[in-house]
Amino acid sequence: MKTRKNALFPLILALGFAGPALATEAGDWTLSVGAHVVDPASDNGSLAAGALEADVGSDWKPTITAEYFFTPNLGLEVLASLPFEHDVSLNGVKAGSTKHLPPTFTLQYHFNGEKVSPFIGAGVNYTLFFDQETRGPLAGTDLDLSNSWGLAAHAGLDFRLSDTASLRVDARWIDIDTDVSVDGTDVGTVKIDPIVYGLAYVWKF
Repeated sequence: MKTRKNALFPLILALGFAGPALATEAGDWTLSVGAHVVDPASDNGSLAAGALEADVGSDWKPTITAEYFFTPNLGLEVLASLPFEHDVSLNGVKAGSTKHLPPTFTLQYHFNGEKVSPFIGAGVNYTLFFDQETRGPLAGTDLDLSNSWGLAAHAGLDFRLSDTASLRVDARWIDIDTDVSVDGTDVGTVKIDPIVYGLAYVWKF
């Protein structure tokens, strides 16, 4: 059983303690490059009428974001990454793996200041699953995972390095549910619902 990283909560609490960070204006763009971990919830649900308990493993990959500012504080961000890959276990036995891409659009409010800039946001995610492989109890079967639409929440801190650069620590919660079929037969829904957390270098231009 994995221990879930509840990283959103300390970031949100930090909003009340952060001092004044990187100033932005309407029409500005930021670009970030970093690395993030997708850490699924510890309870991913039951399959086959409760006979199988699903468990989805964590993975990390390089990520990139771009954000356009409508006002000095309000921006729209898009998140992209290399494909994440997750092992899937059934009743504690590895049964397969899948890859996914999680493009996420988030409307964000930034508390701009001189040294630290907290931000919070909410948006929508689309997760595309592909390249499923099977082994163990599912060896030789055709495993299919449906794509997912869901809500997303985002919070983080930007630590100013210069007038045009900052270091970001952030975390997201994403609602990801996928319907599972084996050899064309529906067997249930896996609730991934991960926390996505990591570090990134941010440029303003």
